[in-house]
Amino acid sequence: MEERAETRFWHPFADMGAVRNHELVITRGEDVWVYDSDERRYLDATASLWYCNVGHGRPEIAAAVAEQFKQLEAYSAFGDFVTPVARELTDTLADLAPMPAKIFLTSGGGEAIDSAAKIAVRHFSAIGQSDRTLLISRSAGYHGTNGFGTALAGIPANREGFGPQVQTIQVPHDSLEGLEDAINQAGAERVAAVFVEPVIGAGGVYPPLPGYIEGVAEICKRSGALFVADSVICGFGRLGTWFGVERFGVEPDMITFAKGVSSGYLPLGGVVVSDRVAEPFWRSPGGPMLRHGATYAAHAACCAAALANIELLEREGLIPRGRELEGALHDALAPLASDHRVAEVRGGVGTMAAVEFSADLLGSNPGAIGQVVMGARERGVLVRGLGSGIAVSPPLTATPEHFAMIHDAVSGALSAL
Repeated sequence: MEERAETRFWHPFADMGAVRNHELVITRGEDVWVYDSDERRYLDATASLWYCNVGHGRPEIAAAVAEQFKQLEAYSAFGDFVTPVARELTDTLADLAPMPAKIFLTSGGGEAIDSAAKIAVRHFSAIGQSDRTLLISRSAGYHGTNGFGTALAGIPANREGFGPQVQTIQVPHDSLEGLEDAINQAGAERVAAVFVEPVIGAGGVYPPLPGYIEGVAEICKRSGALFVADSVICGFGRLGTWFGVERFGVEPDMITFAKGVSSGYLPLGGVVVSDRVAEPFWRSPGGPMLRHGATYAAHAACCAAALANIELLEREGLIPRGRELEGALHDALAPLASDHRVAEVRGGVGTMAAVEFSADLLGSNPGAIGQVVMGARERGVLVRGLGSGIAVSPPLTATPEHFAMIHDAVSGALSAL
């Protein structure tokens, strides 16, 4: 990457000492491709940050947002205020949900997680179980970087250095016995909710073991804890269903969503809240109030973008495509496992996969992940570095030919180490 004038933009999750003079300036996008300021073209093998499910540059979404701007850009949704487009979106999402539900809107995934955590604890307070304040998450899990999300993080580096946090419990991501033991040891009467990604995303792309998601739902039911499916990454076609978690035949108490709901065209997130959990707050006038919400919740232009995106996903058959493509993506990357520098290739559940590097490689070359990311970029493919390897999650408009390009770029970058 060539040296540029020093930036004053503090990038998230960035080594600013290295980035300060070396930004990659992305100027435009077309479907699975993005272009930098020098007009170099790259295959966007990450759908930006797991979210651009319909691909870049969709004029239908731009037109819907422009039309909404002509009418009303936004208005507060506090109290009894609402816009027609917010009503339409929440009705649409509630109809798509796997359980009877209400929709709480936020500005993104991190806010959705914090909202779900607060709704869980506040729900139990409203029904006279105020001791239920503990939240449980899993190792390798990622739940955003807001207050509750940081405390729930199963990636230790994302929790360190931020001082005291909300008390949470982390359990092994692949052990139902570990979850049940943690609930029993803490006291089931103290546990408010268990947060589970249907497929762990940023923590390394770990598909669930057979029966795991179903087992979590059953443990939550027995213990009285709420089952929160964090589908921020997994929703809107990434796993082949609207919210990802329906694939496992369960009905969570809450589902957090963001990213694919608008394919990132404008920031939007939210929580699907089951009628059972919402009931104390909706029962009658003068009842308990959820004193929580974001300034831009139900932002009209963002809702318009989401509705146009959902229409594209439906019209073009992109929701089932997340499942239809999962085998082809995994098969394309699987041969990398024969490289002695690779420990494992994970995937096969949804259009997302990871290549984990060997301990020997990372021990002898701590910079290997960054070098492979940059090596793939030099070969025209953008992949994402994770804790011990790289991940890919291309737009749902991608094809097996694009998956072959990802393989070739990563293989070439590994060989160049």
